[in-house]
Amino acid sequence: MSNRPRILGRRLAAQSRIFRVEAVDLEFANGARRTYERILGGRDSVMIVPLREDGTLLLAREYAAGSDDYQLGFPKGVVDPDEDLLDAACRELREELGLGARELRVVRRVSVVPGYIQHATQIVLARGLHPDPLPGDEPEPVGVVPWPLSDPDGLLARPDFTEARSVAALFLVQRFLDAERAASP
Repeated sequence: MSNRPRILGRRLAAQSRIFRVEAVDLEFANGARRTYERILGGRDSVMIVPLREDGTLLLAREYAAGSDDYQLGFPKGVVDPDEDLLDAACRELREELGLGARELRVVRRVSVVPGYIQHATQIVLARGLHPDPLPGDEPEPVGVVPWPLSDPDGLLARPDFTEARSVAALFLVQRFLDAERAASP
């Protein structure tokens, strides 16, 4: 099925300080009509997977308002208007973990709930880590939790490592590194 539904109309259904919800009236090729609601995303975000030379991942432990608890995940943030993707990754890494990176590589673009949310996250691998703090906008210091890349099952078993983007980033970076090792002589 390559034909997209025909858009019959769009209207703003709700708006908050952060989110806009759009109602989209659609007609499908078979004549079925539906109204879908979607959260308009605006700008994409970056998620950075910091990897030390010894094979240790660095994760951020911070409060997640959506689940009302502290979650462990990779540093992340929104790409500012007119900001380069890798510059945003560098900025977020410096703000959240106080680290710079000599190497940043885009691994993959992912989306979460594309049926309802118009937003994508670029997964970025950061290597060559070094201290380079930058003040951020977090309301409290972000905890830094080291984790061995060689123990993904242990990380996945943690009850505070649940964010789908972080789980995807873990697997995508592992595959990226495996392909990199296989390609080197």
